[in-house]
Amino acid sequence: MPEFIDPIGTLRTSFLAAVAEFRADPDYPVPWYIDDVDPQALATPEAFEAYTARVVDERNSWGVRPGFVPMTTLWWVDREQFLGRLAIRHRLTPALEKFGGHIGYDVRPSARRQGHATAMLAAALPIARSLGISQALVMCDKTNIASQRVIEANGGRLLDITEQKRRYWVSTTRS
Repeated sequence: MPEFIDPIGTLRTSFLAAVAEFRADPDYPVPWYIDDVDPQALATPEAFEAYTARVVDERNSWGVRPGFVPMTTLWWVDREQFLGRLAIRHRLTPALEKFGGHIGYDVRPSARRQGHATAMLAAALPIARSLGISQALVMCDKTNIASQRVIEANGGRLLDITEQKRRYWVSTTRS
């Protein structure tokens, strides 16, 4: 059964396979976090361990890189299989209010349309609540119908539709 775990070096092989899938997918843009992985981290296990440690450290104010906010990144896995990742941004900047929101998620192409994104968002809401977020801003590209359904299945209330995004408020206290 899939579950959230902290990013960990032992899933390097599966993560690398997911990176290849994301890059080969002609239907969706490559997620930002794939391009954010240090090229060296993709080359050696030691560098990958350092990468996963950096991602976990981004939860703390001392681990945040310039231009970022503290965020909790979790990997959605089934045993040794990396299925996707989700990030909960602890606070919003003006840019995140327009283009990112509190919660962002990606499911690797071979695992899409199996309910993972819906389950991931549902599992993330109590975590967001524990971080002091009572209403999470969650958004998707205007044309991403699958993600629109994921957000709405998790109680998303449409805030607005901008030129590029559908923006929703999602309560983190769903019963």
